[in-house]
Order: sequence, then C-alpha cells, then structure tokens
Amino acid sequence: MAVETHYIPAQPKARTSTVVLGAVAIAALLAAPFVVYPVFMMSILCFALFACAFNLLIGYVGLLSFGHATFFGGAAYFTAHAVKVWGFEPLAGLLVGVVGAALLGLVVGFLAIRRQGIYFSMITLALGQMFAFICLQAPFTHGEDGIQGVPRGHLLGLIDLNQPLAMYYVTLAIFLFGFFAIWRIVHSPFGNILQAIRENERRAISLGYRVDRYKLGAFVMSAALAGLAGGTKAIVFQFATLTDVQWQMSGEVILMTLLGGIGTLIGPVVGASLVIALQNYLAAYDFPVTVLIGVIFVICVLIFRRGIAGEVIELMRRKAG
Repeated sequence: MAVETHYIPAQPKARTSTVVLGAVAIAALLAAPFVVYPVFMMSILCFALFACAFNLLIGYVGLLSFGHATFFGGAAYFTAHAVKVWGFEPLAGLLVGVVGAALLGLVVGFLAIRRQGIYFSMITLALGQMFAFICLQAPFTHGEDGIQGVPRGHLLGLIDLNQPLAMYYVTLAIFLFGFFAIWRIVHSPFGNILQAIRENERRAISLGYRVDRYKLGAFVMSAALAGLAGGTKAIVFQFATLTDVQWQMSGEVILMTLLGGIGTLIGPVVGASLVIALQNYLAAYDFPVTVLIGVIFVICVLIFRRGIAGEVIELMRRKAG
C-alpha cells in the first residue's frame, strides 16, 4: 500500500522567518501554563511528541505502522513500574521506558521490515495486538486496573514534579528535546537517505545502500521517541493503562498526523493539538467527539490534501517563491 507524502524542502529565504516563528512558538509555550490549564497543555505536548515520532516513520520513510501504541504504551508501563515499584528517580524511569520501547522497536521492526506496503502494516498491527494481550495478562501491569498512583517524585532530587508548573516545564523540555532530535535526524545525511528510500527504494538499493538497515534504524528511533512520549505521559498523569497499548491509540496517532500534515515537522503538533482540544472541550457535551473528529478528517482529506500545516506551508512557499 503506497503512502502519499508531501515533503516540502526548506527554502533559503524562509529560514529567517522559520527561526522567528520557532522563537515565537517557544515563547508562547513558556507562557501557556499561565493562560491554559497546565495538565491540558502537558497532554498536548505528550501526544504531539508521539505524533512527531510516528511521523518520522511514515512521513520520511514511507512506512505506515498500525502498532505504534506498542511503544507508547509499553514505555508508559515500563516507566510507571520502574518509578513506583523499583523506586527509580523520574529521569531514570523515563530512560527505562525509552530503552524498553527501543528494544520493542528492534524486535517489531526486525520482523516487519521484511515486508512492504499493507503487509508491513498488518504485521505491526498483529504484533501490537499480541503485546496488548501480554499487557493484559502480565502480573506487573495489573491487568485492566493498570498501574495507578505513580509518584512524580523529584527530578534529579531537586525539582519537585508534584508542582504543576515544574511538571509542565519539565514536560516542555522533554518535548523540545524530542522535537529537536527529530529535526536533527531529518536534516542529517541519514535523514536524506531515508527520504531517498521513501521516494524510490529500488534506486536507493542500486546505489548500494543497505535499505533494510536504514529502515530498521528509523523504526527503532521512532519507537524510542514514542516511548519518551509514553513514559512522560505516565509520570504526568500518574498511571499507565491498557488504553495506551490498544490499537485505538495507534489509530489516533495516525489521525493526528494525517490531520496536521504528513512529512512536515510541525504538522503532527497541529494535528495532536486539534484532536486533544476537541476531546477535552467537547467531553462535557452529549455530541460524540469521534463523529466530529471524523467529519473534520473527511474535510481535510477532501480539501486539505497535505493536511492543515502542510497546506499552510505550501501556501507560504508559493508566496516566497
């Protein structure tokens, strides 16, 4: 199954404006907890990082994974268990989650990248469902109850994460770290090879690149960053449940990425913000949120083929050109 992507290269004239917009966005994020409920903003940051990690795989390699909740939810469980049961410090717990997600990504990726298109997607879905069943049965996950009451603790023994503002700024720092890591990967020689594989895999093979190794490397990186998002979510909300590993979560992150714009760095952030905002503000009403999100998705597919952010970036590129 071919995945249509729209990678828009950065134009020299737009670099200054990009830096300015980035600085404005960071300033807005720094001021956000004084205007918006901090927990809501932390939820957006966690899912935005998850969507960005997923976009690294689909947007820059062209691999559509239906099982990315495995790494997000798996890291949430690993982090929650390490912090609550083993008594790890929050940062150490996050590292456990990231390493666990990367190892899961190595296993799933090794098995999945041997196939292409819909077969790759179905393998990731099947393995994701297997992992969800393991999480349901494993003693350390506590089944349907999940791991609850995860202590936030003190970061490095200094920062009290039970304070909402402290927790928010730590979450923001983690998000910015993950976002910068993805930006660096995309704009590195490794990222250029990934995009070459996405555009024409046979040509990349003919040039002598070990395509499977690059795909596996990208898969593990995407899984680790998704794990970073999942581990952070477990500390922010102080629980990890089966919802984090089920296939619906994988579908949700696909939706976020498509709405925002595949193959754009900012697109997944926009898509995640839109979906989380709708879920949060419409939860108190009788109108089903999933129906509204579905309508928005259909509109975006019909009108904004590149996604919301993708269309805006394309418009700016045309004006600059």
